[in-house]
Amino acid sequence: MRISCRYTTERIPLGYRMMFVSLIKEALQLSSQEYFEALYYYGDKHNKKSKDFCFSVFLKGYELKEDKDIFEIGDGLSFNISSPDPEFIINLYNGLLKLDEFQYKDFTLKKDKIHLLKEKNIFEEEVVFRTLSPIHITDKHKNSLSPYDKAFDREFNYTLDMILSNYRGEGLVEPVEFKPIHMTKVVVKEEIARFQELTGERYLHIESYAGIFKLKGNVSDLRDIYTLGASMRRNQGFGMIEVVV
Repeated sequence: MRISCRYTTERIPLGYRMMFVSLIKEALQLSSQEYFEALYYYGDKHNKKSKDFCFSVFLKGYELKEDKDIFEIGDGLSFNISSPDPEFIINLYNGLLKLDEFQYKDFTLKKDKIHLLKEKNIFEEEVVFRTLSPIHITDKHKNSLSPYDKAFDREFNYTLDMILSNYRGEGLVEPVEFKPIHMTKVVVKEEIARFQELTGERYLHIESYAGIFKLKGNVSDLRDIYTLGASMRRNQGFGMIEVVV
């Protein structure tokens, strides 16, 4: 299931992904505090377990003001969320409907419209996808990997196996083959409080890759990967993908 929400705004921060993480949390709290706490807390501690959703953001008519670390937005933006979990989507949708205006630091989003998106059907064992938000994969030493690296397939499959296990209780039915068609490097800058505390640096630089690629694997695996996302840091705006027709 997929939701698209259009907002108007004059500007958003360079590290905007955490802004939309906050938007998701506020919408869920507005919809159901009980559901929000069950999803994000375990007792009195934060639940760090990966959640079953991914998202992407499309800026329209924007200009990056690097000296101010902001995007000036000329024609609004679209915020898209994907999840196979109906309870999550229903709670998020209801919360977003109630949230006409969202404030993050000194940035404001004003809701224009929200609607459900139609998903593509997957019936084949080979499917061409494009990224809606970039794919980020690392090895066990936390080194970022390119889709053209020899180790990428192994670590990509490990990530997918964990994503599927978290959602459905079992991992990949069979290994997935990743075939890059046209992938380019994207370095994402993000402001994460914990990183700033540990390093003293403002931005975490996240190496990721965007473009078109083919996945070959089990059909049921591909269907779930399509809705869950195909990356590390999916809940922070990475790995949302779309079928290329």
